[in-house]
Amino acid sequence: MHRRTGDAARTHAYERESMGLLEGKRLLVTGVLTDSSIAFHVARLAQQEGATVVLSSFGRQMRITEKVANRLPAVPPIVELDVTSAEDLDAVAGRVAEHVDGLDGVLHSIGFAPPSCLGGNFLDTPWPDVATALHVSAYSLKALGVAALPLMGGGGSIVGLTFDATHAWPVYDWMGVAKAAFESTSRYLARDLGPKGIRVNLVAAGPLLTTAAKSIPGFETFGDWDSKAPLGWDPLDPEPTARTCVALLSDWTPATTGEIVHVDGGFHAIG
Repeated sequence: MHRRTGDAARTHAYERESMGLLEGKRLLVTGVLTDSSIAFHVARLAQQEGATVVLSSFGRQMRITEKVANRLPAVPPIVELDVTSAEDLDAVAGRVAEHVDGLDGVLHSIGFAPPSCLGGNFLDTPWPDVATALHVSAYSLKALGVAALPLMGGGGSIVGLTFDATHAWPVYDWMGVAKAAFESTSRYLARDLGPKGIRVNLVAAGPLLTTAAKSIPGFETFGDWDSKAPLGWDPLDPEPTARTCVALLSDWTPATTGEIVHVDGGFHAIG
């Protein structure tokens, strides 16, 4: 009798766990442009874990996002959002609300720097190009968070993607500066959105051969990450990073905010 009761309890616990980490959650995922991107795999895993996903894109990239979205388990709606456009930012809550009645989470997977900002040109990069990199890659986190706020009345989670900005990496140059600003922005955003029940965290991934990485001249000079990381590192596998993002978007980290979680095989911890 007691054993059957225990079996029943374990079965009940399993059924609760198997509901999905994001069951019933409504997420806005930015930055889905290829099926090798971290954002794509976050959207895929989120759907598999029970979430309703809305994507954002803009301009000529919209058609690319539409094509890639067809490869997800369920084809999600896509809303127009250029994070440098005040008009789009003002309108995005209404556009998202056409598909879901609120938001529980947002993935910020947005970054851009003009070519002059990368590849060893640090001393000669003009301010207008640096300003573009900072606007798109750092300020946009605050802009997106504020834009999503009307839909996050019940609290929730904002997760952004970074590349550890505590070092001056080869060829990363002004994008590294933008990431440092991005990381600082996340802490201030966590401070100001925390009283509203909204967590803000970043995931610092090791180097992944995404489209964004391939656009960095000399990306291969980041070194032999695999040999130095205690757990090893596969630059072709975005799954570990995506899983961490999904965990932070879930309710399983209710008291974690202003944090940067490293998903780099432990590379950051080794001198």
